[in-house]
Amino acid sequence: MQEPFDVIIVGSGLSGINAAYHLQVACRSKSFVILESRDAIGGTWDLFRYPGIRSDSDMFTFGYPFRPWQSNAAIADGESIRTYIRETAEAYGVDRKIRFRHRVKSASWSSADALWIIDAERGAEREPVRFTCNFLFGCTGYYDYAGGYTPEFAGTGNFKGRIVHPQQWPKDLDYKEKRVVVIGSGATAVTIVPVLAQTAAHVTMLQRSPTYIVSRPTEDAFAKKLRRYLPTGIAYSIARWYNVLFALYFYNLSRRKPDAVKQWIVDQARAQLGAEYDVNTHFTPRYNPWDQRLCFAPDADFFNAITSGKADVVTDQIATFTETGIRLQSGRELKADIVVTATGLKLQLLGGIQIAVDGKPIRFSDTMNFKGVMFSDVPNLFGTLGYTNASWTLKSDLTSAYAARLINYMDRHGYAACTPRQRDASVTPEPLIDFSSGYIQRAIDQLPRQGSKKPWRLYQNYVRDLISLRFGAVNDGALEFSRRRNESKTAA
Repeated sequence: MQEPFDVIIVGSGLSGINAAYHLQVACRSKSFVILESRDAIGGTWDLFRYPGIRSDSDMFTFGYPFRPWQSNAAIADGESIRTYIRETAEAYGVDRKIRFRHRVKSASWSSADALWIIDAERGAEREPVRFTCNFLFGCTGYYDYAGGYTPEFAGTGNFKGRIVHPQQWPKDLDYKEKRVVVIGSGATAVTIVPVLAQTAAHVTMLQRSPTYIVSRPTEDAFAKKLRRYLPTGIAYSIARWYNVLFALYFYNLSRRKPDAVKQWIVDQARAQLGAEYDVNTHFTPRYNPWDQRLCFAPDADFFNAITSGKADVVTDQIATFTETGIRLQSGRELKADIVVTATGLKLQLLGGIQIAVDGKPIRFSDTMNFKGVMFSDVPNLFGTLGYTNASWTLKSDLTSAYAARLINYMDRHGYAACTPRQRDASVTPEPLIDFSSGYIQRAIDQLPRQGSKKPWRLYQNYVRDLISLRFGAVNDGALEFSRRRNESKTAA
């Protein structure tokens, strides 16, 4: 049996609920369903349960534009975000469209029928189920939910304590009065350290190299003031645009004047830690700002944990684990009862779904990304890829709105399929993401490429994408439209 829908959304996280909202509002005649492999709404925010899990972007851009974030907190904890996503789904009725415990395994496109055939597994028994749809919308995030990345450290079998990865944080882990070493210096480590330090005997963040860490207030004073004088929706919109434009300004300033921005960030860390602290060793990265994501410390919590003596930072490399901790290449040994490997993620496009077009398997590394939304030579497939230099939701929302525009355009013109085609010989392929972070570099050869110019280039610029995706022509020269059963074909 094949259950037919016009659109199938894969994933009920932040992006999946966003996509469902836009379909429900803009494409009212279309039937759709959300297939969710887990048993709860929330995606990343339901999966990650490590201490202190929170947003690493402000909630006025991380929240949905159609449902204002009500709190004055600019940085929100994981539970608040889970609640926000769930309540948004309930408010717009899209929660009733979700099929939980449905893991999509493969999707095969038939050009003759202009349909995707979706094979999934249902429930713990992995019962095979099949669906068909005209459009497939991947809202699965960009990494592997099955497990994070942990390097192979020498001697881990000798360690008598416990080793955990934040992505699979054990519910029974008791770190009270324990010595904890957190390996890593990214957003996860910067989040976990101050929370563990509240009750652990001591916490050490062990890093190979420093990361840019910027303190910012948990509450947005500007948004709070706006709410005092303006209706909620207007205040939210102003606060949202203020944060969008400030983030763009700061990112572009970092690119134009990296040395000045670097000095400012390092000086901020020095002001938090004191003149005697070795900021040059522990808080001065070798790369420029925004070559990797910045880390935020709400209300300077990370710096406060260090100045309180409850936490410290060690910059060194691991030689081997021992029975009682970690021996470093410098010869120093860090004693530990618990080691947290905050060492990164494994990227996985579209949740690992096997994609085929007319029986030919698709290798996404051979494709080129179209406007950050579709993939060359793959019909009727949308994929949400958020920004690396701003909130994920900003691009997710533009992607969903564009997908709805494209579906409506095709309906008006009687088209059943739409395929991006890269025919411009002057467009050269480039890596999809210009980031030096380890989790990106480990998987960059498995990802689609971007092109050297539009519409194949990812500009990481919300204002530019807003103009292109919300107001630009759908029929822009790079899309090939066709009718069902190959009745006719039009290159737009």
